[in-house]
Amino acid sequence: MYTTERNTQMLIYLMKKHGVRKVIASPGTTNICFIGSIQEDPYFEIYSSVDERSAAYIACGLAAESGEPVALSCTGATASRNYVPGMTEAYYRKLPVLAITSSQHSGRIGQLIPQVTDRGRPMNDIAKLSIQLPTIHDAEDEWACGVAINNALLELFRHGGGPVHINLITSYQKCFSVKEIPPVKVIQRVGYSEVKPKLQASRVAIYVGAHMEWNLEFTKNVERFCELYNGVVVGDHFSNYNGKYGISPSLLLSQDNYQSPCRDVDIMIHIGEVGAYGCNLKPKEVWRVSPDGEIRDTFKKLTKVFEMEEIDFFAQYISLALNDKEKSNTTYYTEFSEEVERIRAKVPELPFGNAWIAQHTGKNLPKGSVLYLGILNTVRNWGFFEISDNIQCYANTGGFGIDGMVSSLLGASLADPSKLHFGIVGDLGFFYDMNVLGNRHVGSNLRLMLINNGKGIEFKNYNHPAHAFGEAADSFMAAAGHYGNKSGTLVRNYALALGFEYLCASDKEAYLENVERFLNPQILERPIIFEVFTNETDESNSLKTLCNLEISATRAAKDAIKGIIGENNIRRLKKVIKK
Repeated sequence: MYTTERNTQMLIYLMKKHGVRKVIASPGTTNICFIGSIQEDPYFEIYSSVDERSAAYIACGLAAESGEPVALSCTGATASRNYVPGMTEAYYRKLPVLAITSSQHSGRIGQLIPQVTDRGRPMNDIAKLSIQLPTIHDAEDEWACGVAINNALLELFRHGGGPVHINLITSYQKCFSVKEIPPVKVIQRVGYSEVKPKLQASRVAIYVGAHMEWNLEFTKNVERFCELYNGVVVGDHFSNYNGKYGISPSLLLSQDNYQSPCRDVDIMIHIGEVGAYGCNLKPKEVWRVSPDGEIRDTFKKLTKVFEMEEIDFFAQYISLALNDKEKSNTTYYTEFSEEVERIRAKVPELPFGNAWIAQHTGKNLPKGSVLYLGILNTVRNWGFFEISDNIQCYANTGGFGIDGMVSSLLGASLADPSKLHFGIVGDLGFFYDMNVLGNRHVGSNLRLMLINNGKGIEFKNYNHPAHAFGEAADSFMAAAGHYGNKSGTLVRNYALALGFEYLCASDKEAYLENVERFLNPQILERPIIFEVFTNETDESNSLKTLCNLEISATRAAKDAIKGIIGENNIRRLKKVIKK
């Protein structure tokens, strides 16, 4: 019978899945939930040691001789301090010793409560990895706990192996009534030389987060992989994939009232770094491929991490597939691309704003140029529409902050003065980073478009929580009224004083008159700032229109019923049904 403490249950379940069966137990109270749960489980091989210092050294000897990981379990107070010499030995000998130190609630640290010590910052050379496992209160806690435990247990043998520390928080539950521990998702790490698991799926999606430029060989490998496994490549513009099986799904997968059947995928291959808004796919499981080999459970469906170069992963799976089949299958790509085009064809004439600008500008960017996008509203709107082929696109999604986009654009433009570098940024991001435009290294290959709506438009969009505050959101949420409050001369004078060419537009006609100059494929005499004034109503309405191009039959039926019966009567019916 197992404890009712879920974090302890999860640790036990995953220890069994990762092959940790040998345990050296020391007496105590805070570790009773753990020891009381495993001592009658026939899977575990448990030894007792009163002295924690000896226990750690016993674990060293047992791990070295058996070749298996060995766990330690101790209570609070100074018990874990006595593990230090043995864990140091394990660290320098790369022995897989798992120190599980049970503790009271971390909020009690420093409050003069007996037997509470701080285990949050272990010494550098006693553990490769140290994690905290707090008590679990909701699904988010449980997910985070599962990822952390998998990560810790995998670290025992990673890169030659070594000791790991888990600080297990207990609430002293006295109930041991659980007959069988509910399953926990197991994450596996696969190295370059290890036998690869079979990829058995009828639909495969390769999701690409922010990614550097692809070379031709890598692109060809991914294309062949898609043909053999019925795959597609999805991502934002800054995935930078230009192969023939690429899909830009943002518009289709952002619909408020329609769930495309293309969302359902058996296995999603996750490469690249931080994306903008995720991909809104519904994968059954995710395989992460990265040479860093780190656990990155972005979509909460991670089951495998392949610690290898991306190009090698696809090459190996091409070889595996060719042993079984030669025929190509691209039905998923066909279905997905047709669905995207069907939704895209429904886009009406939009109000003048960031989305309309993206719609009428992206496909006209000079080929071979570089595009930098500001975060949030700009990245989202430009993701709804296509851009020219062979454009390298980037955004500061690493920290995903408002600062630094213009500086990053300048830095990129310095790398190749013969290549045009375009940037699209909102007013708050622009003024936050405008000082860099005075840098003496700014070249004439830099062109910056400022979408000036006088506030953080993200907070005024129809689907943002701050939208419910109406005008009250302007002062302190959307930061309206700063930086000249949409002054028609502030940026103009600044740009001209710094030697920029200045363009301006407040409506579609003026924009179309000036954008040809902005997109001129030749390097001109001066860098350009193109200031475009928009308003919050048009921006929000555009987004709402784009996210409501399609309504599912189910949603339409629900809306019809609401119209006939009314919201109040529906609520009454729900109460009756519950009774």
